[in-house]
Amino acid sequence: MINKNSKIYVAGHNGLVGSAILRKLKEKKYKNIITVERRKLDLLNQKDVFSFFKRQKPDLVIIAAAKVGGVYHNNLDRADFIYENLQIQNNLIYGSFKNKVKQLVFLGSSCIYPKNSKQPLKEDYLLSGKLEETNEPYAIAKIAGVKMCEAFNKQYKTNYICLMPTNTYGPNDNYNSLNSHFFPALIKKAHECKIKNKKTLEIWGTGKPLRELIFVDDIAEACIFFLKKKIKETVLNIGTGKDMRIKDYADFLINQLKLNVKVKYNKKKPDGTYRKVMDVTKAKNYGWKAKISLKEGFEITYKDFLSKFN
Repeated sequence: MINKNSKIYVAGHNGLVGSAILRKLKEKKYKNIITVERRKLDLLNQKDVFSFFKRQKPDLVIIAAAKVGGVYHNNLDRADFIYENLQIQNNLIYGSFKNKVKQLVFLGSSCIYPKNSKQPLKEDYLLSGKLEETNEPYAIAKIAGVKMCEAFNKQYKTNYICLMPTNTYGPNDNYNSLNSHFFPALIKKAHECKIKNKKTLEIWGTGKPLRELIFVDDIAEACIFFLKKKIKETVLNIGTGKDMRIKDYADFLINQLKLNVKVKYNKKKPDGTYRKVMDVTKAKNYGWKAKISLKEGFEITYKDFLSKFN
């Protein structure tokens, strides 16, 4: 089990989720955190990853490293998404096992669940139907990671936990116009309306799909919380259990930034999955729940956004 002196390797520490995990570990006074820059360790290179594990010998591993993106890039770079994610997680999971890492957290995504799944999404619904076509390669890679962890747990009695967060936002997010997820994309568009005095806020799709959001620090808390637990499941959903229409998120941002704009829906762009809301009953039964409201999370996120883009 994790303690203040545990040697903890955070893979992907510069990303949205990884940087939040690193902040949270430091805040909680964990003293022995390992990170390594991409230029010094290519996670696609199995030999280098295995050598790194052999040298460092971490007690615990948190896998927040992944190739991620929004609908546009998931659909366009399909080969890159499946290859790179499979390679990264295979190297990290098997590298951990070879070096006797007993506890590991593998971070996935709500997109592992079928496109037309019953709602809210329960962990049991995995592999019960077809995936959303636009992000199928990424989802299949993540499912493979889940099944790999499950297999090691069954065969070797490891404690490899797979946490499946819903849509995530927070400091250090990606605001690239073509490669970001829906909420950071909306924040950037709303901000541009504010500073350029634009009168129209364009939204991809119809605005009707429902989305659940979780602030990234809640995910970081979940990682640490479940490293303190011996749980019987391999997969746990991490979310708020509540969702809103994309249109409602746009209205929220208009209100927060005091914009005077008309919303325009670009119906030539895809909506993606109509609804994805997590059933977080299992995580709650262990005593974990999301704590940060959308308003509080947005204020922290927007302050970070302004420090980088203003």
